[in-house]
Amino acid sequence: MVEGKWFAQGDDIGDALAVREAVFDRGRDALDGEARQVVVYREGAPVGAARLWWRDGDFHAGDVCVLPEARGQGYGDLLVRLLLFKALSHNAAGVSLVCPAQTAAFFARYGFTAQGEGDPRPMRVSAGDIRLGCCR
Repeated sequence: MVEGKWFAQGDDIGDALAVREAVFDRGRDALDGEARQVVVYREGAPVGAARLWWRDGDFHAGDVCVLPEARGQGYGDLLVRLLLFKALSHNAAGVSLVCPAQTAAFFARYGFTAQGEGDPRPMRVSAGDIRLGCCR
């Protein structure tokens, strides 16, 4: 069974941190105090994680990651859909993120557009442009 679970500020985010550590080689940081974490589980084991926070009048998504051995199975897609759905359910005007340039095409499938050049690349999607339909 595959499921997504949200964690509010102050919750035990050990599973999200474990995935982040495995993928990005870094753990807890100051942003964890203001972000909501989402973890995707397969058969009860965490395989992906991401976070969403509100700052400067906008929603921001970050640290979208899937364990290497679980990639290519739709977990990243599920994470992005969960992030965008959560933002929309809170009347977001849009969602911003910063991603490695090589993942920009992945995020573009959901309506994100580049807000500049470089690596990492800032991207944003307005609420009306979010694509939650089939993106695979």
